[in-house]
Amino acid sequence: MEQPIEFNEAENIFSISGGKDSVCTVLVGREKGIENARYIFADTGNEHEDAIAHIDYLQDALGITIETVKADFSKQIEHKKEVVRDKWVRDGVVTPAEAEDLCKLLVPSGNPFLDLCLWKGRFPSRRAQFCTQMLKSVPIQEEVFRPLINEGKECISWQGIRADESAKRANDPMWEERDSQPVTGEQVYQYYVYRPILHFTAEQTFEMSERHGIKNNPLYTKGMNRVGCMPCINVKKGELRTIAERFPDHIDRIAEWERLVGQVAKRGNSTFFHAAVDPTIATKDNNLITTDSHGVHRIVEWSKTQRGGRYFDWLEEEVQPNVCASSYGLCE
Repeated sequence: MEQPIEFNEAENIFSISGGKDSVCTVLVGREKGIENARYIFADTGNEHEDAIAHIDYLQDALGITIETVKADFSKQIEHKKEVVRDKWVRDGVVTPAEAEDLCKLLVPSGNPFLDLCLWKGRFPSRRAQFCTQMLKSVPIQEEVFRPLINEGKECISWQGIRADESAKRANDPMWEERDSQPVTGEQVYQYYVYRPILHFTAEQTFEMSERHGIKNNPLYTKGMNRVGCMPCINVKKGELRTIAERFPDHIDRIAEWERLVGQVAKRGNSTFFHAAVDPTIATKDNNLITTDSHGVHRIVEWSKTQRGGRYFDWLEEEVQPNVCASSYGLCE
């Protein structure tokens, strides 16, 4: 569709992750002289500390206020307790006594990512990638878009999506009218989506930051191709190895989350990565999947192997935490 509304006749909402694409999108808006702009960071609870610090840097460097939104799943977790005490007991999943013990574990942590998984009793996956919707889209829509639209204002969501990122995104239009994500008891509303850097290359996004004197997220020089979740469920094999070498505390955190989510999962176990990630142990039999056999520490060991996952790549140099490893050529 052609541009449906003038920018300064609407409320312009920029979603900022701190990555190259979202920063480039903000800078495109700046070059267009956009007014009525709001800048939103959705804290998933699975962010690297460098990413959080970069959000603070961007506020100062760009002279803007970046609002933080965080999803809250306390009501859903409370409802799950009712399901456990009623349906799970009725279906023979747990005894009444076991249900009460399980409900004692269903306590919101205040971390959006972990609480989402406690509620779902599982981690997101490629086929059920509910994390982006529930941790970013819905809270931004409900906390930012809905109040504005209820006031009768038109809204434009500026999204830093590029066509060359994936086959799916290659088919995205520059402009789109979209319905809000369905939320229980709330009326669906419409807003516009604008993708101004749809036809940019990764190199062009970095060039935009350089032109405006904006520093890149430091994670790009530490071997990260993306700077969102740490790690993302879709992380590539080599990047997972780098994360484990440079940021082992983040791997340990995921392992702890596997323990906590597994305690409240129907089958008693839940792993951060899908059981088919490592082809040497891929299985569809839930009875064979445990945190020992398929948990994050096991997948990290696989990330150190050669192609096929059967032999350790002993010739590969150890990742040096303070050495630049940018896949975008950002090292000085």
